[in-house]
This record gives sequence, structure tokens and C-alpha cells, in this order.
Amino acid sequence: MTNKPRPFILAETNWKSVKEIQYDVAILPWGATEAHNYHMPYATDNYQVDHIAYHSAEAAWNQGAKVLVLPTIPFGVNTGQLDIPFCMNMNPSTQLAILKDVCDVLVRHKVGKLVILNGHGANNFVSIIRELAGLFPDLFVSVVNWFQSAPKHDIFEQAGDHADEMETSVMLHLAPELLLPLAEAGDGATKKFTPKGYNEGWAWTQRPWTKITKDTGSGDPSLGTAEKGKIFLDRCIEHISTFYVEIAGKSIDNLLK
Repeated sequence: MTNKPRPFILAETNWKSVKEIQYDVAILPWGATEAHNYHMPYATDNYQVDHIAYHSAEAAWNQGAKVLVLPTIPFGVNTGQLDIPFCMNMNPSTQLAILKDVCDVLVRHKVGKLVILNGHGANNFVSIIRELAGLFPDLFVSVVNWFQSAPKHDIFEQAGDHADEMETSVMLHLAPELLLPLAEAGDGATKKFTPKGYNEGWAWTQRPWTKITKDTGSGDPSLGTAEKGKIFLDRCIEHISTFYVEIAGKSIDNLLK
């Protein structure tokens, strides 16, 4: 929290400021509350998406984009982890109900665009956005998966997609005091389904998390460092803020060529 309220963060600003600004892009960070191997906090996804939301919005605001970060939704889809204590599941149908209400508010106040800033791999908003398009034809809705917004192959050595080297590095940069020593982390080894279709990516099923991994991690976190985390975060913030600037103040027609 800064000493001065930031006008692009709804949780910090006030009505005196808000009523004088016509915002064009609302940003809704969406995380999750779930186990992240042995060494990382349950709110890892929320810490990460908050940081990305605030800093990318600030960079866009400083370039003239009228963006507004809404408060983060802290629960995500965790239907594959229902047997892990306090992995807080929010079903896709619940996400749709929440988004309908959020979109209703935005339309009432003439905000033209909503960006769902996603911080959790199991949140998949594509079909939801298709449904919202029919319900709110004047609202342009997008989703951005922050963790896919910039290349990372030249930063991280170990592949993974949950509590791995990348996420560990990011959290070592953001909140190292919340992590246990890496010596206490599991190795993030995972089992895979054997049918060819799953491994080639043309078939999909939900992973039963406690059957594929013993520590809830997917990817070896042992090479994580705060320095790597900062490099990746800075890249993502630059790319996402540029995206906000590109869509702000433009009609859908002007976003096409």
C-alpha cells in the first residue's frame, strides 16, 4: 500500500476521485487459494496476480490509459484438488454468476472493456466469455493469463506448471518471508496419463492431483531464485501494460485490421 491512494486501484481510491474519471478498461484479477508444494503459501496465485495487476495498470495509466483494477477474486477452479485440505474450489458456473454481476456494474457505468487477469492455470474463462458476449454485447471482454504473457524459456531451466521453478522464483522475489527453505520443498515430480492423445495435447481430462504428485507441485522448484522471478515479472508487466494501452480508448472496429 502506498501513502497516497492510486486512482487506478479501486480498493485504494475514493468516490471524490472516481466520479471525475471515465474509466475505459476494468481489470479483474482472478487467483486461487490452494496448496503449492510444501514450501509456498496457499495464496501464491493471489500475491502474484495482485502484483502484476497493480504494476501493469500503473504503467498503462502513466501512458494515458484510463484503467481501473478491481479487487481480486481469491478463489479459483480446484475440482481436481477437492481432497486436499482447504483448496478452495469455485466452480465455473459460480465464476460465470460473479462475472455477470461484475459486467452489469461496468455496463451501467459505461466502462467499455473488461480484462480478466488470470493467475491460476485451472481457471479457463473462454467459454464464459463467449456467454458474456451474448449477454453484454456492448462490453468487450478479454482474458489475459499473466504467466503466459512473456517468454520464459531463457530464464528458467526446469519445466513445470505449478509451484515450479518459475512460481518459486516469483514468490522469492515478492514475499520470501512466506516461503519455507527450498530444502523443505518436494521435488515436484508428476505422473502422466499414458494414452497418446493426452500427451500429444488433442485429448484432455482433469488431473487427479493427489494421484499424480505427492507434494502438490508440478515441476522442480529447486533452482528458483528471486533474481529470476524479478526478470520474469518485469517482462510480463511490460507486455500486459502495453496490451492495456493498445485496447484503451478504442472501439472494437478500431482493434481490427
